Amino acid sequence: MADSLELEALWEDFHRTVNMTSQELAAWLRVRDAGEETEPLPDEAGTATGQHVLAILQKRRTDLTDDDVRVMYRVVDTVGDLVDVADEPEPESTRRRHRLMTLGHDPLKP
Repeated sequence: MADSLELEALWEDFHRTVNMTSQELAAWLRVRDAGEETEPLPDEAGTATGQHVLAILQKRRTDLTDDDVRVMYRVVDTVGDLVDVADEPEPESTRRRHRLMTLGHDPLKP
C-alpha cells in the first residue's frame, strides 16, 4: 500500500478525475450494457474496471485495498492519456467519451 501522503494525493487525483457520481456511473454502466430486450443486473453491468471504480466511489479512503489503489492509478493515468485539456470535447468523439464515462469521467461535464 502507498504511504499516507501518496495515498492522499492519489485519492484527490482520482476524485478530480472521476467527475461522475456513483449514481451517474451506475446508471451509465447499466445503459451501456443494456440490450434491446434485456438489461444486466446492476451489480454485473459494465466493465470490471467500471464496476471497480463504482465500488471505490462508495468507499472511504481508509477502506481502500491494494487492488483499489492499483485501479485508481490506472484510471487516473488512462483518463489523463485520453483527455486533452486544451481540446474541447467534440460531439463526434462519442466513442472516446463513452470509454471515458466507463471509467467515471464525463468529458462534457464542467
